[in-house]
Order: sequence, then structure tokens, then C-alpha cells
Amino acid sequence: MNNLEYENYQEKTLHGDPLFPYITYPCTIPLDFAQVPLHWHDEAEFIYVKKGRGTVTVDFVCQTASAGTLALILPGQLHAIGPYETESMEYENIIFHPDILFSGKADTGSSLLVSLFSGRMSVPSFYTPDDPCYTELIACVDANDEISRTHPFGYQLYIKSQLHMFFYLLANRCRPCAPPEKNHASLEKMKLILKYIETRYAEKNTIPEIARACGISPSHFMRCFKDTMGRTFTAYLNEYRLAVAARLLVSSDAQILTVAAECGYDNLSYFNRVFKAHFHMTPREYRRLHASGT
Repeated sequence: MNNLEYENYQEKTLHGDPLFPYITYPCTIPLDFAQVPLHWHDEAEFIYVKKGRGTVTVDFVCQTASAGTLALILPGQLHAIGPYETESMEYENIIFHPDILFSGKADTGSSLLVSLFSGRMSVPSFYTPDDPCYTELIACVDANDEISRTHPFGYQLYIKSQLHMFFYLLANRCRPCAPPEKNHASLEKMKLILKYIETRYAEKNTIPEIARACGISPSHFMRCFKDTMGRTFTAYLNEYRLAVAARLLVSSDAQILTVAAECGYDNLSYFNRVFKAHFHMTPREYRRLHASGT
């Protein structure tokens, strides 16, 4: 996994074998990531909680996720992963490109998948052991986990068959409904803003500059961001920078001064102060704690 793979809002990483883009990443919050900031990508994703408890956000709806919870992230959906209070959460990120499920010729089965992946058909984002179809759904995910341990000859066919079964069960048992009403204009505008942050977070850009780059007025930019994200742009940018810094501290041997500079902090004393205010420990203490695996 790339060091900052999930610190990027819109991921560009090619997941898995280019000829068969399906891969599983075992992760732990907060050991591997303090948090996974809001991002999106063109792949579909399962977030499968194995142990502990955390939070998963899908299109700005946040839910507490405990052991057994499965979250389905469709292509293009904004999503984030975070801690729940002081608890840790072990989970799997299972990421695959929808293209592996399609044949070269259109058919009615493919049209169902297109409706699902394009958002024209709506299914729940979260599945827990209390849900009626959970046992059958999770059996598909577990089966793919098991075969992925050994990758026997032809395993790709098996993985595809289990994914087809999963989406068949969704369509057949979980009673898909009409897509919920969404403000698509606001959602697309927010994606544009987040993409800008992704590529320019370490720079010293003023709000008028960012608003102009996103094609909106500064006042609309600030109002839209606060209404959607629940905090000011400045506060969110600082949280994002600190999330990147936390990951760099754990995944690299770079000096703390270098980490601070790469994350947009020219003043080391200020970086130490805001880092401690956010994580309740200094950068050096954070690196030592997480390097020890505790």
C-alpha cells in the first residue's frame, strides 16, 4: 500500500493486478491510519470490520461500525473511516473495479449491475449481523477472503462468481428501492473542492484563490463547505494535513521537521502545538507509540 494512499481524497492507485483489479488491504484504526479522510475512487469497495469499533461515513452519512459490519462503497461515493472514541478497529478494505464483472457483450444481467454502480438503483450502504440477508452476503465475502489466501489456478473465476452472487442477493433479497434524493450539484461541487485539497493541501492558498479555481464565489465556497462538512474550510484543511502527517510519521523515517514541511507547516513549533492539540501527544510521542505497535 502506498504511504499516503488513503490520505488522498480521490485515489488514483491501481488496485491489484492490472488484469484483475481485486485486492484486500488489512488495516487498523488508529495503528495504520489515525483516520481515512473523505475521498472517492472509481472502484467499488467493501469495508469489512473484523474487530473493535470505529466509524464509516458514506456520502456524509456517518455510522458506528462494530465487528461484523460490512459497508458497501459504490464507485464515486464519498467515504471516510475514523475512530470511535478511544477504541481501535481492525478491518479489511476489499477494493475491486466493476469492470471485472462485465462481459464484452451487453445483457440484462449487466444492465442490473450498471443500474447499481451508476446509482440509478439504490441499496443500503451498511449490513450488520441483524440484517435478514447478512449471512448470505457475508458468506460471499468470506469465501473470497479464503481463496485469496492461496490464489489457486483460476481463482479469478471464483472471486467473480462470488461477487456476482453478492450482487444477485442484493437485487433479489434486499429489495432495492429508488435512489434517495441528493443534491447532485452540491455533491459534485464538493468533490471538486476536495480534489483541489488533495493536490494542493501543502500550499498556502487563500480562500479566494481556491474558490476561483473551483468556479464559485468565496462567500458561496465558505457557506457550501461549512454546510456540507460541518466545519470551516480552514479547520478541515488542518485536520487533513495532520492526518497526512500522522501517516508519514509512522510510515517513514523522515525527520519531524521534514514531515511538517511536506504537510504545509513551515514553523516546527506551530506544527508541534497543533499536532498535540489534535492527537493529545507530540509528533515524536506519536511516532514512538505507533512504531511499537501498541
